[in-house]
Amino acid sequence: MHERTHDEGLCEKRGNVIITRGMSVFSRSLGISGKCDVVEFHRDSSGIALKGWDGVWLPFPVEYKRGEAKQENCDKAQLCAQAMCLEEMLCYTIPRGALFYGESKRRLAVEFTPELRKEVCNALLEMHELFRRGYTPKVKPSKRCCSCSLKELCIPALLKKRPVKAYMEESI
Repeated sequence: MHERTHDEGLCEKRGNVIITRGMSVFSRSLGISGKCDVVEFHRDSSGIALKGWDGVWLPFPVEYKRGEAKQENCDKAQLCAQAMCLEEMLCYTIPRGALFYGESKRRLAVEFTPELRKEVCNALLEMHELFRRGYTPKVKPSKRCCSCSLKELCIPALLKKRPVKAYMEESI
């Protein structure tokens, strides 16, 4: 599912929608960067001009997830962070986006409310503070680890065997 969404060479127009994939985004003010799976630009008179395209367009980020919708806000926060990066890059406020879940093959509309934006900012402040202190939070391995995109970096199975410190000392 993600293979096609990260193909940066794919940009297509379907009627009044331009679809871009694998768009790199960043925010200097938030101190983050990443990639959007898909950003759709819908033709709309209240939108923004895009280089190489006639008319004005509303940006609409779409994040693809393999599983199903979660109870917690982590997917919504990720999508909102992408929108906040796009907003800084495009100088335009993005009110909503969507999460597409592969399990249900449905889109879930996400409003970028002030509360969700604040949740993203608070998480980023905490992340930057942890990085500044050089502290890595302890992870409790669970079945969710199997579908995590950071599994190969985190290596949660090691925590079941021995402390990370012992692994690092042995490796060095």
